Amino acid sequence: MSRKRFTEEFKIEAVRQVTERGFGARDVAERLGVSPNSLYAWIKQFGIPAEKRVQLQDQGAEIRRLQAQLKRVTEERDILKKAAAYFARESG
Repeated sequence: MSRKRFTEEFKIEAVRQVTERGFGARDVAERLGVSPNSLYAWIKQFGIPAEKRVQLQDQGAEIRRLQAQLKRVTEERDILKKAAAYFARESG
């Protein structure tokens, strides 16, 4: 069973109905045929201004990039530590 995909415009309009027009989230979800949990997640995601949302997405991407870089550098450090210990034993 595949989940139904909704466009970003659809999600933003659903959020607007709750945040700007004052309709209840459960009523909007029922009327649009989505689960209330999905609508609440959309409100959390799209309920903030577009500029702020883009800024948060950029920060998230930067954090993921830095975490990947940290993992790679940590692995390189561990390899170099083992190599230094090996060569210290060989020369001593």
